[in-house]
Amino acid sequence: MKTIVIIQARMGSTRLPGKILMPLGELDVLSYVTARCNKIKGVTEVIVATSTLPQDDAVENWCNEHNVSCFRGSEDNVLDRFVQSAKRYEPDYVMRVTSDCPFVDFEMASNLIELMEHERKDIVLIDGQLPRGLAVELISYEALLRIYRSELEERHREHVTYYAYEFSDQFESVTYIAPKNRVASELRITLDMDADYELCQAVAGHFNDIYVSSADVIEYLLENPEVARLNAHIEQKPVM
Repeated sequence: MKTIVIIQARMGSTRLPGKILMPLGELDVLSYVTARCNKIKGVTEVIVATSTLPQDDAVENWCNEHNVSCFRGSEDNVLDRFVQSAKRYEPDYVMRVTSDCPFVDFEMASNLIELMEHERKDIVLIDGQLPRGLAVELISYEALLRIYRSELEERHREHVTYYAYEFSDQFESVTYIAPKNRVASELRITLDMDADYELCQAVAGHFNDIYVSSADVIEYLLENPEVARLNAHIEQKPVM
C-alpha cells in the first residue's frame, strides 16, 4: 500500500500571517510539521502543497533549503491542489496534514495507516474527541478523485475531505478508536492566533524535542492548566 502525506501550507493566514515559518523552539513551525510527518510509519513521501501566490515563494524556498518535496497550485481550490500534487506519485492513500499543527500525532497517524492496510476502505473515521491540532485524515486516492469529479460547493474545494463527511453514505469507512490518553477535546494544540503561538512555544520550550509524543504534550497541558488556559478562549472558525 503506497501512502503519501500532503501538508497544506501557505503564508497568507488572515489571523496570524506567516505563522508556518515562525520560530518554534530552536527551529520553526514547518520544520516541526515535516519532521513529525516523516516519522509516520508506512509513508513513502511527504509533500508540502502551497499556492502559486508570490508570498508563498517563501514556502518553496524553505522546501528547497530543507530538501522537502514541494508542489504549488491553486490558493482557494485546495482540493485541486491536493489532487494535482498527488497525481505524480499515483498513491493508494493520501494523508492530509495542515501546516499549522506543529505537534501532529505521528504515532496515531502510523496506527491509521496500519489499520487501513488491513481494511482498505475509502476513509478512516476517528472515534474520540482529540485536542484540535493533533489529528490527520487518511483517504484513498480513488475516493479523493471521486470527490474531485463531483458537483461541489465552495466549502468542498476549500476543505479537502469535507465532502466525504457530509455525504458519508457515498464512502466506505473504517473507524479508529482513539486511545484514552489522546482524548482531551478541551485542548487547542494548533496555530491560528497569537495565544496559540504562545502555547506552542511553551510546549516546545518545555520538551525541547521535535519528536515528543503527542500523548506527553497532552499530559503536560493537563497537568499545567495555566499553560492550557493561554488559548482556551479562542473559538474555531466554522466551515462555511
